[in-house]
Amino acid sequence: MNFKMVAVFVLILAVTYAAWTMFTGPSNAGGGTISIPEFSQTAQSGQIAYEENCATCHGDNGTGTDNGPPFLHAFYKAGHHGDGAFLNAIKNGVRAHHWRFGNMPPVEGVSDAQIRWITKYVRELQAANGY
Repeated sequence: MNFKMVAVFVLILAVTYAAWTMFTGPSNAGGGTISIPEFSQTAQSGQIAYEENCATCHGDNGTGTDNGPPFLHAFYKAGHHGDGAFLNAIKNGVRAHHWRFGNMPPVEGVSDAQIRWITKYVRELQAANGY
């Protein structure tokens, strides 16, 4: 095997691994160690709303489940998905575009205030964990 063939093989393996890790699901679902900050009062309200409306799919503390992606991931950093993405996703649902979970339907009965609280909760959790 020559150098070019080895390089192509390594490149194919790297791309395959990257695609597999991106689309097979959350990397920290199921118990990775995360930091839980001392939440602001707004984020504490958001935690309650999150647990009632989001945790079933997005996991306790944003770690993801087999039904939805983690928020403790680079895809959900404010620079990639801004705060408005949370409002839009909860109000209107969202077409699947990063993960294999399928489309997210709208979440009925969540007020705009609760969405702001949920967003604050997620952002404080992300900040405590380097996202």
